[in-house]
Amino acid sequence: MGAAPASLHSQWFDGQSPRPRAVTLRVEAGELLMQAGEDTRRYPLARVRWPERRTHGQRQAELPDGGLIQHADAAAWDAWAQASGLQDSAVVGWMQSWRAALVALAGSVVFLGAAWLWGVPWLSQTLAHQVPDSLDRHVGQQSLQQLDSLFLRPSALPQKRQDELRQRFKSLVDRAYPQGDAPHWELAFHASPVLGANAFALPGGYMVMTDELVELLHDQPDALVGVLAHELGHVEHRDGLDMVVRASLISALVGVVLGDASGFLATVPATLATQAYSRDTERRADAHAARLMHAGGVPPAAMAVFFERMLVEADKDSSPQDEEDRVSLPIAIGSHPDHLERIRFFREWRPEDSR
Repeated sequence: MGAAPASLHSQWFDGQSPRPRAVTLRVEAGELLMQAGEDTRRYPLARVRWPERRTHGQRQAELPDGGLIQHADAAAWDAWAQASGLQDSAVVGWMQSWRAALVALAGSVVFLGAAWLWGVPWLSQTLAHQVPDSLDRHVGQQSLQQLDSLFLRPSALPQKRQDELRQRFKSLVDRAYPQGDAPHWELAFHASPVLGANAFALPGGYMVMTDELVELLHDQPDALVGVLAHELGHVEHRDGLDMVVRASLISALVGVVLGDASGFLATVPATLATQAYSRDTERRADAHAARLMHAGGVPPAAMAVFFERMLVEADKDSSPQDEEDRVSLPIAIGSHPDHLERIRFFREWRPEDSR
């Protein structure tokens, strides 16, 4: 004869009364038998919600009829469950295994690393190009308004000079895009002592050039046009919006890891003011500028003059006091340090390089 099923004296709440009743539990033929006085109840084991095995704490089993078994002695419950042949689920088994925990941790690290290096950049680029033009421009308008209150002042350039530069750039764009398929752009001039000689592009095609940059290149109109061609490259590839989407995706990824991304979420202007374009993004915009200038009849080598003068300006602004007064806006063209590399690129660029 086989051994009698193991039994356990426990407490049962029937879901109606707040008072517990003493019961005896045992497992037979795939069922949980609960004896409460003269009353015997049977529950299929698969329909009972069994407690997970933990080091501390009481054990509670939820019954399909709404009742609850509560057992204060965890060790006695675990011994009865083992003697009755109750097995932990696969998930609990993994949670109890240090080897499984290490495998899960390694898998998570690999997944997060792959998402960070490849998944987020690919997804942000894809999503940025799916955003409707109306939303893209709305983001750009809001960004320009807030950056205007932070870094920009009304331009002191004569209106005639502004119109001449806009027309010069428009003529270049028209020649480079004879089919009329150029991306939408709007050029605004602003004074900005804190940004200095600079230019940048925002989502929606909004481009800003500072009075200080116009003054720096007052005798080099082709270089000014080249700077705008570079910014139009960012507009065409939606690099500003890509940056905003990427920051949001990274916030979501942080939320997955830490459980709360609220401390990492930033407004669009804050993102644009603190995040820098990658070197690959800058090289792509430089290549776009060279192709656009060549197609518009302007020698790309003219852009080298801009970077040469930026190097001279950087030497002038190298004092600690100047560094305190000057703000670096990472999306602005003048904030990128690889000027020598870019001088070589524009001086050595040939039409065949774009094929």
